[in-house]
Amino acid sequence: MATRLQDFAVSTVAVVEPETTALVVSKLMRRHHIGALVVVEAGGKNRPVGIVTDRDLVLELMSQGLDPEVFTAGDIMSVDLVLAHPDMDAMEALRLMKTHRLRRLVIADESGGLTGIVTMEDLLLLLTRELADLTLGVAGARDREVTERA
Repeated sequence: MATRLQDFAVSTVAVVEPETTALVVSKLMRRHHIGALVVVEAGGKNRPVGIVTDRDLVLELMSQGLDPEVFTAGDIMSVDLVLAHPDMDAMEALRLMKTHRLRRLVIADESGGLTGIVTMEDLLLLLTRELADLTLGVAGARDREVTERA
């Protein structure tokens, strides 16, 4: 399977700046039905500097009774971003996720600009489709053999 991330990854990514309150972060996640927002440099730049997940909100704020109107995305985001590039093969992305134990990869171009995001669910869907196609091919080969040898 030689499918590049740019061929199937989500290219419209919900973003916030580091100063965005955790309350706004949670409302954006709910509005867009997503579990993570990419945090980009302040000032309208499209360069990812972190990622904040629904899990970050729960573990860093809610479980400790902290005020989501006081704390910001910058306070709770993960800054150890593992970036993928748009030309990366899906299997390479899967290995990267496995190595770093991630559910999401932020995708950035050569200049560091955000171009997309890929989730474990995206990759599982792709693999499921590939396996379904392979299954159809195997069944077709069996049927062809039965027809030719009958």
